[in-house]
Order: sequence, then structure tokens, then C-alpha cells
Amino acid sequence: MSTLSTDPSVAETSAVSPDTPSSWFDGFEKRQFNVNGVVVCARISANWHNHLDKPVLVLLHGFPQTHVMWHRVAQALKNDYRLVLPDLRGYGDSSHAPGLPDHSNYSKRAMAQDVVGLLDQLNVDDFFLCGHDRGGRVAHRLALDYPARVRRLCVLDIAPTLDMYKRTDMDFARAYYHWFHLIQPTPLPERMIGGNVLHYLHAKLGGWGSGTTTFIEPEAMAEYERSLTLAPEQAGDILPAVHTACEDYRASAGIDLVHDQESRDKGHKIQCDLLVLWGDRGVVHKMFKPLELWQAQCAAQVSGQVVPSGHFIPEELPEVTVTSLRKFMV
Repeated sequence: MSTLSTDPSVAETSAVSPDTPSSWFDGFEKRQFNVNGVVVCARISANWHNHLDKPVLVLLHGFPQTHVMWHRVAQALKNDYRLVLPDLRGYGDSSHAPGLPDHSNYSKRAMAQDVVGLLDQLNVDDFFLCGHDRGGRVAHRLALDYPARVRRLCVLDIAPTLDMYKRTDMDFARAYYHWFHLIQPTPLPERMIGGNVLHYLHAKLGGWGSGTTTFIEPEAMAEYERSLTLAPEQAGDILPAVHTACEDYRASAGIDLVHDQESRDKGHKIQCDLLVLWGDRGVVHKMFKPLELWQAQCAAQVSGQVVPSGHFIPEELPEVTVTSLRKFMV
């Protein structure tokens, strides 16, 4: 597998991808941080230490994307917050270490620890947090494990993982077949996806109620393609980013469910105010009652609404996303 250096001596380094025009993310720096033994890549607001009066907002991406999904949102909010846009472990330019037998190194708890460790290196005690798709699941776990760190939380187009798996029936399996395909033992799904990885990527980005990929900026699409096709170390090996995406889902169908059930059994709930947005053309809207499900998992105020979108709300409706975050994250 292709794995970025985890040399502890490289605590923070600047590393702008040559495949992304630097002008595209004006006002941001792309850096790498060694956190919990892995490299976490993130874009952060430029001149970070000159704007310590601004609150910090962390934006977490989902599958099959990277932090660049937040480009339009980040450009609109960069004067309001110090922004942190990480690539989750196993995605983008963060580390792609092989999964452990129990998939624990791709648990949402491990990914949440990465985010907290990154914020520790930036000397941030508490922050606003928003996650889409897989990033929303990481954000949920982070809010449970580190309640004092999260000032307010927003999740986009997800219901709680445990509830979604418990709801599984034929309709859900058809709509979210990837939840069951990606969790099959390695290397079966990796080999299948690797047969035509770009076709698979575009099919996912155009699915789940979106119906098209025209809402994705060309620069973002190029990054999604580059990231998912990172070359393996040896010819014939499976694509590292495909493997680690599968590991993310394998963890969600196993160790994450254990963690989630333990939290529920102990009565642990999200302690901060929560905003939930979901698309009216997506699977979550058709099959779940997300506001009710999240209200049951939160001890504070829960608000939210359905929006005219498919799954990829920040890219399909960047203005709505910006307005909602700016109003809520205060």
C-alpha cells in the first residue's frame, strides 16, 4: 500500500499538491501534520496566528471525496472563521495505511482522534464542527468522545449509523448497496472497483438523489480522481485509497457499531446544540426521520430542515450551506 511518511520529526510541513492550482484555494495553506502516528493533510486559513479573535470551524468531508468538496463554502466563510479542512485518514493526501484485522484504525473514533490531535497542534481548545456523509459520522463520534471540545455541531444528510443499519431492508440495501459491497473481505471489493475506478467514482458522485455531477467544480473532480487513483507501491497491488475507503465502511459495519451501542447503553448523548440538514431527493429523506433520530441522540437543542438537494448538499447548495452555518455557528 502507498503510505505517506509518518516520521515524527516532520511535525508540520507545507505540501501543496501540484495537481490543484494554488490560486483555487486563495486564503488557505495546505499542510501536513503528524497525528497519532499517521499523516493528516489539511487546508487551514492562511495567516492563522493573525486571526486568533475568529472562532474555529472544522469541516469534514465524506465518501468518495476529500476536503476540496468544501471549496465554495470555505471561500464564502473564510472571513468569518478560522477554517480547518482535513482529509480524513485514508482519504486524499492523508495516510493510507492498510487496515488492521478488526478495522479499528479506520474507526470513527480513530478518525475523531486525528481531528482532535490536529486541533491540539493548532492550539485550539474548542471549535465549531460540521461533517457531511462519513465526515458527519466522524463528527458524531467526536462530539460524544470529546464533548467539551465541540461548541456546536452540524451533520449533513445522514442519520445515526446504528439506526440506519437497524433499519436495513430490501429498499435500503438497494439504495445503499455500497454499504454492503465495500464491507466484503479484502480484496474482493477493491479488485472489483479497481477494474474501472473512475466509472465507479463518477457513478457514486452522481448518485443518491443528485442525478448528475455538473455541480462539482472541475478542480474538485480532478482532485477526487487523482486521490482515488493514487498509485500502489508495487505493480498489481490494489489502489491504496480504494482499500482505505473500504476499511472506513468495514469499520462502520463492525467496531463503530460496538462503540455506538456502548455509548447508547451508557446514556451518552451529544451535549452541544445540533443542526441537521438533509436533501429532499436523497435516501435519508426517503427512508428515515432524521430530525427525530438525532433528537433522540442529543441532550441539547436540535434543529434542522430538509433542503432541495440530493446527497451532496455543500456542492449542490453552497449558498444554503453557507447561510445555515453562518447563522448557526455563533
